[in-house]
Amino acid sequence: MAKIAEHGFKESVDLMFDQAAATLDLPPGLGDQIKANNNVYQVRFFVKFRDNYRIFTGWRAVHSEHRLPVKGGIRYAPSVDQQDVEALAALMSYKCAIVDVPFGGSKGGLNIDPRDYNEFELERITRRFAQELIKKEYISPSVNVPAPDMGTGTREMAWIADTYRMLHPHDINAIACVTGKPVSQGGIDGRVEATGRGVFYALQEFFRHPEDVRDAGLEGGLEGKRFIVQGLGNVGFHAVKFLQELEGARITGIAERDGAILSEKGFDVESVAAYIREHGGVRDYPDAVYIEDGRAALEEECDILIPAALEGQITLENAPRLKTKLIAEAANGPVTFEANEYLRDQGVIILPDAFLNAGGVTVSYFEWIKNLSHIRFGRLDRRHEEIRGQNVIEALESITGKRLPDEFRRKLTYGSNELDLVRSGLDDTMRTGYQNIREIYRTRDDVVDLRTAAFVMAIEKISSAYLEMGL
Repeated sequence: MAKIAEHGFKESVDLMFDQAAATLDLPPGLGDQIKANNNVYQVRFFVKFRDNYRIFTGWRAVHSEHRLPVKGGIRYAPSVDQQDVEALAALMSYKCAIVDVPFGGSKGGLNIDPRDYNEFELERITRRFAQELIKKEYISPSVNVPAPDMGTGTREMAWIADTYRMLHPHDINAIACVTGKPVSQGGIDGRVEATGRGVFYALQEFFRHPEDVRDAGLEGGLEGKRFIVQGLGNVGFHAVKFLQELEGARITGIAERDGAILSEKGFDVESVAAYIREHGGVRDYPDAVYIEDGRAALEEECDILIPAALEGQITLENAPRLKTKLIAEAANGPVTFEANEYLRDQGVIILPDAFLNAGGVTVSYFEWIKNLSHIRFGRLDRRHEEIRGQNVIEALESITGKRLPDEFRRKLTYGSNELDLVRSGLDDTMRTGYQNIREIYRTRDDVVDLRTAAFVMAIEKISSAYLEMGL
């Protein structure tokens, strides 16, 4: 049997878009306009260190400017190329529309392996890259706002923000030029965990709908469900950490760069993460079955599979060997278009990336608002909440003639801090997003799965914005 050629990441995203757009009555040409990236900027710059010059290549793609600023992370990886950056920018537009974050989509990438450089060298590279993007307004609090992605984090965002401030010293909103910063540098509590916690909240919402759970061949709640996660980085770690701690899920498989570990009794996620930090991988982790080919762990039996690493991990080649009932796409594009078609025909439910990993951009939106308002969330009303709770306690004790137990007194007088508010806003966003997607899926006969429903919702919102603007 001849091997079927599969489409790449960008082509898969475009095909998923086309499948959804075909169910809508769009004006001629509007679908093509929405699908295409508006512009892509490629930059080459050099940095001198180690007694020689090194040239680096990077990109910043802007997909849709129906809302401003545009938003999207900056990725450092040796595999980054223009096609990937354009695909990720498109996903950002759809992602923001799905969860009602008023941004367009953008994405940046630098072709570099950050593990090859020390901190001093990475800072010089990052600042030079930022300078090139800032000069062309591909970084700006009002036009284009980056965030962390694979290979970058709070440290790199702090360097970029400082570089922007130096070039724009009179911009009062300069700190809002990038999100995902350290809290001490204008960041927001809960941003580091945001994407993983968003995955957690979305899975909670899925399991609140018994009909959806039955369609996946599952029953009950999240407690005791067997999870395999690919990639115990920031997103994967926080997703399974919260699933384990707050829902009693069982993490039976963890795949990393150097292989995978399996255990039917389940792993303590914190312990595995600490082991990876110390040893650089999962090899020789105690009381576990080790598999050298980490990707093969995706084929082990589980209830829910969380690919949280790279795109294109589930293809037509390995899809027939998957033994899972539900796939939660915590990474961008982990399932190819062809594999998605095959798995849908096999009855596997997929929670799509364009929705599921939107927690990061949602909390980035909160951080951007915080930066523009120049005030910490909760600062104005936290003590007011405490006073109001105390008034309720006094009224209850006056009516009953009894003192309330200390536990109830603490709960009633607690004032929400920034982290509480961020988590509340993220939970509401992921709940509402899933409810809206499933409503489209359940009520439209031509919408074949949750991914198509998510794209339909995104296209409808973006097309409405274009039409309302008269474009």
